[in-house]
Amino acid sequence: MDSSKDVERQTMDVDIVGVGFGPAMGGFLTTLARAMADPNSRPVFASRAMPGMPLQVICYERADDIGFGVSGVVTQGRAIRKSFPNLDIAQIPRACEVKHEKVLYLLDPVGASRRSLILRMADKLIRTFKWMLSYRDHAFELPCIPPFLRKDGGLILSIGQFNQWVGSELMSSGTVQIWPGMPVSQAIIEGDRVLGIRLVDQGTDKAGRPDTGYMPGIDIRARLTVVGDGPVGTVSQQLDKIFGLPEGQYQREWAVGMKFVVELSENCPLQAGTVLHTFGYPEPEIFGFLYVYPDRLASLGIFVPASFENPVRTAYRYLQHWMMHPYLWRYLQGSTLRSWGAKSLGESGRRGQPYLVGNGYARIGENSGSTNVLTGSGVDEAWMTGVQLAEGVIELLKANQPFTRENLEKAYVKRRRASWVESEARIAEKARDGFQHGFVAGLIGMGLTGITRGMLNLGFKIKRPYEHIPSFEEYYENKISKDEIEKIRKECTVAGLSLHDAFMDRVGWPRIPYDGKLLISHQDVLLVGGKVQAPPGGYADHVLFLDPALCEHCDTKVCIELCSGQAITTNPEGGVPLFDREKCVYCGACMWNCAKPRGGDPEHVNIEFRTGSGGLHSAEN
Repeated sequence: MDSSKDVERQTMDVDIVGVGFGPAMGGFLTTLARAMADPNSRPVFASRAMPGMPLQVICYERADDIGFGVSGVVTQGRAIRKSFPNLDIAQIPRACEVKHEKVLYLLDPVGASRRSLILRMADKLIRTFKWMLSYRDHAFELPCIPPFLRKDGGLILSIGQFNQWVGSELMSSGTVQIWPGMPVSQAIIEGDRVLGIRLVDQGTDKAGRPDTGYMPGIDIRARLTVVGDGPVGTVSQQLDKIFGLPEGQYQREWAVGMKFVVELSENCPLQAGTVLHTFGYPEPEIFGFLYVYPDRLASLGIFVPASFENPVRTAYRYLQHWMMHPYLWRYLQGSTLRSWGAKSLGESGRRGQPYLVGNGYARIGENSGSTNVLTGSGVDEAWMTGVQLAEGVIELLKANQPFTRENLEKAYVKRRRASWVESEARIAEKARDGFQHGFVAGLIGMGLTGITRGMLNLGFKIKRPYEHIPSFEEYYENKISKDEIEKIRKECTVAGLSLHDAFMDRVGWPRIPYDGKLLISHQDVLLVGGKVQAPPGGYADHVLFLDPALCEHCDTKVCIELCSGQAITTNPEGGVPLFDREKCVYCGACMWNCAKPRGGDPEHVNIEFRTGSGGLHSAEN
């Protein structure tokens, strides 16, 4: 955020600057670092930014540590294994190979799930003929896993631990620098060229104006800016706004992942390497996962998608209902929460791919459209895009060529277009279109795409996220009267409470029986499973409600209902919700769950999500 356009700023020159340290940046820096020194550890490339020095490469990460954030992942690991051909998996904390994998259709054990007529009929048939099926505890185990979903022999990773391991390997090489706790506010752009990045201003008030101890963000000038800041990254948003998206491309598909790391009880029979995928409950559109690490630790969670036609989008309470499903609870009962977190996922995949390169910049990872929306895989793909860019950069450095759009197209984009990342992304491009018309259509669409390798799809028009948000009156028609809806809304506003608990209680969802170990309140999870810490020094708020009048006329307030850290709350005086920066876990879900489109810009909403400091400090990642 630029507090003052005329303020004098310090400037530092480097050769290559990176924004955001995740799997994509890990792949980029790992590949580049190995080429920067010869077998005798002598520099191969000289710096133009600092004559007489080796190539200067530095990466800035917003979070206070490169390992913060709770995110378990299962991946085939093709690109990661290729980067580490002699990898001993035991070197990476929590990592193990996939040994047992199941896909489960969860039936509704409480009768509160909102299911279509087709699903209710299917559930009845499953229960009627359960003696013929792999049925247990209100769940049906699919007899075989579709080939496109299988992760046989793949890796189970903790992204936090994996990032720490990769980062420590890179820093020990002495060839590149990684600086956590350094938010980047924007790219420095002149004409059609990116000249580097600007770090966020410190010592400002909430509006970003200079305050006590004001310190302008430093300008980092670079020959090449590598953008890997994730699906809600500020620099990615800025590039999209200025340069636009290629014709026919748009980013409308999202999900929020709410995740726990738990210590399983001594009686839990699940073995390390077990992978469970679920769908069908607590609502049909919500998918879940459970991955078992060594030492009785497990990563688990749910994904709440933008296509979820529901104004009650509470990832946290839905996660607890999911954990309490009888099939899962027999494994989780007696477990203890170790840490928690949340993250937005960009699920547009290849369809949301922006311009990958321009003069002075290149984009890698999730914000570059690398996620495969058919296989539900993104980490290995992101890593591979970083490797491909690094190979292209090395080629240009050896040829002493500038980082122009034309050169980067030939060196990086051409590599990516010829790779499995691109070919598989094209197969998957329309895989999830069916979910625009409901859960059953979505499953049919994914099946068609997978079986025919992309030849057949349910090619429905993709709605904008806010077009999936019905009013409470529409959603609860024939269940709750309009008068009662208004009464609940007023009572919650006066009490300063969110709406989802009141409405879920009203339609039959049971209250959560808190046990103080695994089932704890959303408010208490910050104390038990992590801590949101905003550093001192004064930073601007990074969640902004642009037009108060739009907030005033919003009846759903989905931004409040889905806020992962309860950082956005009801304003008793009405109008614009209240935002507490010190509670924000920086998941970015508010950005795509706002129900009001921005005036004159139907692709964006009334919430602007900018660069923020701090974030979630998990007890254990």
